[in-house]
This record gives sequence, structure tokens and C-alpha cells, in this order.
Amino acid sequence: MSIPLAVFLGVLGLALASIGIYTLLGRGRDEDAARKGSQFLLGLGDFLVHWFMWVIGPAERLALRFHATPDVFNFAGLGFGLLSGLLIARGELPLGGWAIALGGVCDILDGRIARATRTDSAYGKFIDSTLDRFVEVFAFLGFAVYLRGFPHGPVVVTAALAGSLLVSYARARGESLGVLCREGLMQRAERLVLTSLSCLADPALCGFRGWPKGTLVYWVLVLIAAGTLTTAAHRTAWIARRLRRQAPHGGSNRA
Repeated sequence: MSIPLAVFLGVLGLALASIGIYTLLGRGRDEDAARKGSQFLLGLGDFLVHWFMWVIGPAERLALRFHATPDVFNFAGLGFGLLSGLLIARGELPLGGWAIALGGVCDILDGRIARATRTDSAYGKFIDSTLDRFVEVFAFLGFAVYLRGFPHGPVVVTAALAGSLLVSYARARGESLGVLCREGLMQRAERLVLTSLSCLADPALCGFRGWPKGTLVYWVLVLIAAGTLTTAAHRTAWIARRLRRQAPHGGSNRA
């Protein structure tokens, strides 16, 4: 058994074991995630959301004990995002996958720390969402370099990045006009999970199947491109319908 496969199976085993422990302990829904309305896979994966909040609970409590601020996690997440792009560009997919995962954990913790300490603010929301876009750009740039030898590889990465940014823009623009839209399948949480897991599993799966390295990552990015562009189009139509109902006499206001 190859080392990447052994590591991946070991981590998967630990995750499954922790899910079993979480279930046996009868842990309920995470209150913060429930109040925020966090969803995964259109609500089908909500059990995983609350399980993961339980898993990272010790890290959150440790951060609160040492009075870590949300900005610590904001900029740590930015650092992991930059690192993920560099590692992926160099072909270090498993390490890049871990960097993506750790950046995602930081992205969760910054908001939870802010709400727990009642320091959430307009500044925090702005810096959090803006740095998230930087993190995604770094990772996708790494994928563009890594997949440059694949047929249409950079095009696929560009489509995935464009779709990801459009999903976020549609929501942000809608919120600025008073319409909150969290609709859609391929949101940031799904993108993080897919890119991280594909990086972690690619060497093992491609080695087992005899595929060129990067094949799994390539097809996952195809999926992300299709999913994000569809989600962005859906959000645009969903928000536009509600804004049109608010417009006087069904008219439109153009920026």
C-alpha cells in the first residue's frame, strides 16, 4: 500500500470513528450553526455540519481561553490559502489539500469567535468575505499551474474560479439591495470540501486506477465549474424575481 493511500485511509478511518463517537454521545445540533442557518448539500449534509462543529470545538475553546481575536483566524486562513496555491502548483496535492482544509477551519473559527465574544461587526463581515475570495483565487491559480498539461486544464480552472466568484458576488449584491439568497448547491463549503478531498485522494486513487496524476482533481474542477455557474445563474434569477416584485410598476433600476 502506498503512503498517500495509507494516510488517506487512516484519516478517513479517524473521521468515521469520530462520527460514531459523536452519534453514541447523542450530541445535538450546534446552536451557533443553527442560528446562523449553516447548510451543506442543500441541507442533506446538515448532520455533517454539526458533527464538524463538535470536532473543532476544542480548538474553538482553546482560542477563546487564550483570547485569540477573529483577525488571527482571518489572516491565518489567508496564509493557508496562499500556501495551498503554492503547494498545488508544485504538485504537492496532499499537502495542498490539508492547507485548503486548515484554511476552511480558520474561516469557520473567525466567525464563531466573533459571535462568542460579541465582537462581530461590519468590519469583520467585510474582511472575512473579502479574504475568502483571495483564498479561493490563490488555490485556483495553483490548480491552473498544476493542470496546464491537461487538455483544456486552465480553461476548466478559469471556469471554476469564475463560477465561484459569481456565486459570491450574486449573494453580496443581493444583500446590498436587501435580498438575502443562500440558495444553491455549490456554495463555499461544498467547494472547500471537494477541492480538499480531491487533492488528498488524487494520488492514491490515480495510482490505484493507473490514471495520470491530477485526473481526479481535473474532473472535480469540471464539476465545480458546472455547479458554480449553475448556482450563480439560479441565484441571479432568484434575486432578480424578488427585486422585480419590489420595483414600482414592475420597472427596473439600473446601476
